[in-house]
Amino acid sequence: MPTTHDWINNPLGVVEGMFAASQNNPNSGWEAKAVEFFKDHLKEKDAQTWVPSLNDVPLHYMKPNSLVKFRCLIQDMFDPEFYMGAYEAVDPSTKAKVLKCGKYKDVMECGVDLNSKNTVTAERQTFYCVPIPGESPWAKEISLFKRSYEEDDDDMDTQPQKQREQHTGLQSPTEHHGNGECKRRETAPAAHLDLNFPLPGEKGPSCLVKVYAEWDGFKLNDTLEVYGILSVSPALSALADEKDSSSSFLDPADSMETAEEQRVHCPPASLVPRIHMLYAKPLPHNNPLLPPTLEDNSAFLSSTLSEMAAVRAELLTYFTHILLGDALAAEYLILHLISNVYSRRDILPLGKFSLNLSGCPTVSSYTERLYQVIQQLVPSSFYLAMSLQNMNQMKFVPKKDYVANRLVSGALQLAKHTSLFLDEIQLEQGQLDTTGVHNITALGNLISWQKVDYDFNYHQMEFPCNINVLTVSEGRSLLPSDCQIHLQSQVAPPSMEEYLSSLHMHPQASQLNKFRMYLSVARLLDYSISDEMTKSVEDDFVDMRKDDPQSVSAEDLHSMLVVSRLLSLSLGLTSLCTDSWLRAKHIEVLRRSRVEQQKCLNGNEP
Repeated sequence: MPTTHDWINNPLGVVEGMFAASQNNPNSGWEAKAVEFFKDHLKEKDAQTWVPSLNDVPLHYMKPNSLVKFRCLIQDMFDPEFYMGAYEAVDPSTKAKVLKCGKYKDVMECGVDLNSKNTVTAERQTFYCVPIPGESPWAKEISLFKRSYEEDDDDMDTQPQKQREQHTGLQSPTEHHGNGECKRRETAPAAHLDLNFPLPGEKGPSCLVKVYAEWDGFKLNDTLEVYGILSVSPALSALADEKDSSSSFLDPADSMETAEEQRVHCPPASLVPRIHMLYAKPLPHNNPLLPPTLEDNSAFLSSTLSEMAAVRAELLTYFTHILLGDALAAEYLILHLISNVYSRRDILPLGKFSLNLSGCPTVSSYTERLYQVIQQLVPSSFYLAMSLQNMNQMKFVPKKDYVANRLVSGALQLAKHTSLFLDEIQLEQGQLDTTGVHNITALGNLISWQKVDYDFNYHQMEFPCNINVLTVSEGRSLLPSDCQIHLQSQVAPPSMEEYLSSLHMHPQASQLNKFRMYLSVARLLDYSISDEMTKSVEDDFVDMRKDDPQSVSAEDLHSMLVVSRLLSLSLGLTSLCTDSWLRAKHIEVLRRSRVEQQKCLNGNEP
């Protein structure tokens, strides 16, 4: 049996051994057995941590043709390609013809007999994959150092001081998307090559992932952890050099591509490595502090649920401090951060809870500091300053480039559960051009319908998404929202500057990790309403409308049901109870009263 050294360092040897053994038994199903071999080994305890990750290890440290993993988003899907699944080659020593396996390879050996009747042509799909857009620095750090969710403070204290600062320190939005902790030397020469990252300033590798089976089960924008064989052969750069003599190693069908398409579909392997997929694991989340799935780890789930109410109280206190002493706004911020589109009914996304936090101070970059706090708590986020320049110049919506035959990414091509922070404070007076209007429309559709209409020139195609959108503004936002809460500062104006300067203080790493786990677990929990509770809510709704039918609408009922669901989940409860329903009604009354009061003060607000 192959040892650990064999199946990680030389997976092609394992595959070729199974292929050779199958020659005496054509119906052995060796291809399925090869995939199962790697799946079984990856299920062994800690086996997945033995496999080097392209997210964490620079490409030049990776061994070619070794087993690697890559945590990524499918940014584009190219056309299927043909390859030699099996071919005959002449053995240099014996001059005899030998049947070789061409699967999981880009480059065939020399001496291929192209006229052999034993040649098997097969088909594979190619995905263009990028690191998860907007992945937070703390998530990258924990993945890099492979810390488990059980780590305690002692473990944190043993780390070098610099690592601890990277793990816990706040980082400005421009720093996160500008210089990146995980910068790889290989990407430095790539200035001439557009790696098609959705967000500006992103760093990291992008990969061409070759898929050999069941590719119909994958969708654009899926987040995956891919396990496969790394291919970085210099011959793959041949087409990037205007089809020099090396191009004979490549698929002849590629010659039908345009020069622009060749540059996109066959970039230098030193910049865009190839991964031949053996196994891909869908990612329900990308929080490295959690097990891959909650269902398979009942002990972790039970332990976490027992602490949910206590952690929620601590997080509420922390958010109250950040939100200038406003406990009600802090409660709604928690509900927003754990919201999740759990289903769709026709075109209506169920579970979304976009929040407009109005009344934000315009001094001392308060909104940027608020984003930094959120960035420290969620695995993926993006800060979008809604300045006139950004609105008129940024690409929000992905667009099909038919010349290069690729999907050009946009800032709204994000992974599920990403927190999108829209800073409307940055919006100044001026004229939106056509691009700006389209961008505002795209943001409105994302908030209202949780979808982005990708531009295919002659038509638009809807792509559903699951993104938490928080809009901060001075007055009511010009964008739609599911809920508006007006910030009521408890800080006296003379003390505002001093108070805001203290907001960089943050909890200890162990406390931050509690908050991070809490928010992710609450978002992933299942939820239900019993028939008895449904009847109780219906009766209560009828009672509320008895005296004044206009006071409570069906839309108000829907809002209260959404809030009560999120309140229950925030306490670790997976079904609605009377207390949660009454609490939801109460805070909704307080919130609406505050919004109405603000409307009276600002008569020009809608």
